Amino acid sequence: MTIRELQEELAQFARERDWEQFHTPKNLVMALAGEAGELAEIFQWLTPEQSQAVMATPGQAQAVRQEMADVLAYLLRLADVTGVDLEEALAEKIELNRQRYPVGLAYGRADKYTKLGA
Repeated sequence: MTIRELQEELAQFARERDWEQFHTPKNLVMALAGEAGELAEIFQWLTPEQSQAVMATPGQAQAVRQEMADVLAYLLRLADVTGVDLEEALAEKIELNRQRYPVGLAYGRADKYTKLGA
């Protein structure tokens, strides 16, 4: 499925339940933040090694997949409701980050772009 097809599926799902009235940008952002928090909770107290192995445990892997799906669903609804073309927005952001994080300065570093020249 394409991003647009997923958005249409989610819009239809909301429409069938008369939930469009609740899908305001504010509510969708809050729901998105909540779901991102639930995803973060899965990893919260894991060591780096445990976090890298989380998908090897079926129960944890299923929880990660479900929370990631929730995050994506709310992001897609938010983009649909606000009229943001996510593919275009991401392409623009990738190009901006190419400029902010030139390979010669950013290679192997986790510094924010404002600290790379320092």
